Amino acid sequence: MTTELTTDAFLGGKLQILQPRRGYRAGVDPVLLAASIAAKPGQSVLELGCGVGVASLCLAARLPGLTLTGVELQVDYAALARRNAMANDAPLTVITADLRALPAKLRQKRFDHVIMNPPYFDRAMGTAATDQGRDMALGGDTPLASWLDIGARRLGPKGYLSMIQRIERLPEVLAALDGRLGSLIVRPIAGREGRPPELFLLRARQEGRAAFQMAPALVMHQGAVHLGDAESYTAAVGNVLRNGAALDILP
Repeated sequence: MTTELTTDAFLGGKLQILQPRRGYRAGVDPVLLAASIAAKPGQSVLELGCGVGVASLCLAARLPGLTLTGVELQVDYAALARRNAMANDAPLTVITADLRALPAKLRQKRFDHVIMNPPYFDRAMGTAATDQGRDMALGGDTPLASWLDIGARRLGPKGYLSMIQRIERLPEVLAALDGRLGSLIVRPIAGREGRPPELFLLRARQEGRAAFQMAPALVMHQGAVHLGDAESYTAAVGNVLRNGAALDILP
C-alpha cells in the first residue's frame, strides 16, 4: 500500500490500528457495533466488509476465545486488517473477496454471529467520493438488501445478525429481513438528548420468534450543545470507547 498510514488508538489504547490517512477512516461506529455483540467464548463471528478490522478487533479485545473471520473487497484494506490483527495478537482471519462471490469454502460455513457496518449511502442516490476506498465504504455498489441476504445465509441455527446503519435506511432493512430473520431489536443512536437519532443498531436472530422491540435511544453526548474541545461522551458511551465495555442493545 502506497497510501500514507496513521496509527490510531482504540479502546483507550488497548488497540493500535493502522489505517489510511486519507480515504475511509474507521471511527466510533464499528466500536459501538462490536460492543453490542453478545458473543460467548468458543463462538464464531463473521464480519462482512471488515475494512481495516476495527469492529472484529474490538470484539476480540473484549471477548477472548472467539473465532473471527472478516471479508473485505478492497485489497489494501484487507491487507491492513491482517496487519492489525497480527499487531494486536487477535485471532482474525481476513478473506479478500466480493460479498456476492464468496469463496466456496466460506459458503459452506455457518456462524454464530454475522456482523456488518454496510455503506451508509445508496449509490443510486448520490455522487461518488473522489477517493476509491472512501467511496466503497460510504456507498459501494452492493445493495443493502444483498448485504442482509448474504449475512442471513451465513448464519447457523439460532445465530445472530447485527449491524449499524443510518436511521433513514431502517425501513429498507426491516423490509429486507421480513420473513428471513426474527426477534428483531432496534436501538436508535442520537447525538444528544432530545435530538432525532441519526443511526441505529439492529440485532436479528435465525429462527427467532420474539416480537419486534424498539429500545430506548443511546445518547452519545452530554448536554444540549457542543461546548469547546472537551470530551462530552455520556458515561455509557465513554465506557465503551475508552474501556471496551459491552453495550446492551436492549438496556
